[in-house]
Amino acid sequence: MQIFFYNKEVEHFIEKLEKQTIAKVLRSLDLLERFGNDLNMPYSKCIGGGLFELRARGIQEVRFYTLSEKKKS
Repeated sequence: MQIFFYNKEVEHFIEKLEKQTIAKVLRSLDLLERFGNDLNMPYSKCIGGGLFELRARGIQEVRFYTLSEKKKS
C-alpha cells in the first residue's frame, strides 16, 4: 500500500510531536504501508465505508483517519 498525506500540515503536525511519539507514528505508518487493510488492532481499526483509524499510542496519543481505495476486480 502506498501512503499519501492529504496536505503538508499532516507532516508538520508529525514533526512537532515528541520524539517517542514520532517514532511510534512512523512505525504505525510503516506497518500500514506493509500490511494495508490487513493491519488490525491495536494499530488500525476499520470504521466503515473504506475509512480506517490509524493509532499511535503512548504519552501522546495520535489518531489519523485513512481512506482505502477498493480493490478492482
